[in-house]
Amino acid sequence: MERFEKYEWTIDSDHAGERIDKFLVEQFAEWSRSQIQQWIKEGHVTVNEKEVKANYKVNEEDEIVVKIPPQKDLEIEPENIPLDIVYQDQDVVVINKPRGLVVHPAPGHYSGTLVNALLYHIKDLSGINGVLRPGIVHRIDKDTSGLIMVAKNDLAHESLARQLKDHIVHRVYVALVHGNIPHDLGTVDAPIGRDPKDRKKMAVVHKNSKHAVTHFIVKERFEGYTLIECKLETGRTHQIRVHMQYIGHPLVGDPLYGPKRTLNIDGQALHAKVLGFEHPRTGEYLEFDSELPEDMDRLLEQLRTKH
Repeated sequence: MERFEKYEWTIDSDHAGERIDKFLVEQFAEWSRSQIQQWIKEGHVTVNEKEVKANYKVNEEDEIVVKIPPQKDLEIEPENIPLDIVYQDQDVVVINKPRGLVVHPAPGHYSGTLVNALLYHIKDLSGINGVLRPGIVHRIDKDTSGLIMVAKNDLAHESLARQLKDHIVHRVYVALVHGNIPHDLGTVDAPIGRDPKDRKKMAVVHKNSKHAVTHFIVKERFEGYTLIECKLETGRTHQIRVHMQYIGHPLVGDPLYGPKRTLNIDGQALHAKVLGFEHPRTGEYLEFDSELPEDMDRLLEQLRTKH
């Protein structure tokens, strides 16, 4: 039996009146509008359990279901890519992901990802997210390092996904940003959606956006830079990167949101340092802490020497 990847949304007032193909393009960064229109044509998209056309305008409270058909003859191969496994039991794996490693395969990019490595190192992974994302409950960007949790079965996957949705998961990131933040702590409460001028980017926008809150504490100040600790209240795509750019302090090394000339680091200076969640089977609270990667450590030492 073919297994479809299933996604569901309930339309809120911000999206009411949008064409359904436009709404879905905003949700799936990796898929083109023409691909989404093809799914609609083939009946893989329903609104309130009925098929619609691509020009259908969604209404508030509409129930949208998308079932992405499996790619024909697509097999994601296990690859012997080294993994830093911080914790593992019968339900959950916690990985310390290096910078530069993509979390899951996407169209045109089916190898060299965390999923390929997981298939090699881990015997069982949940199947809820289909062939492209086995075990993947959440993701961190390719050029962000740090802790990510992976589900080994569907029970674990459903529990961890629910905790993420209910904002129970404790996540703390460390970031090095441009400029000196004068106050010792702050909160950025600004909605994030796809950048209307560039769909590869996210931005603080008030239409077609989602509520997003980032709390930060200043840990150390340098000449022209600030080291901060960020706690996520919500988990939007590129959230910390977008929020820090929005307040005028983009991340060092950020290829999308930062200045071109920056310190010598390959990708943004952002590390998912702390991850805490309730164990899906026992209910016990587990928390993990990881060291900063070597390149971030080296940058900080250089800045301290200059200070």
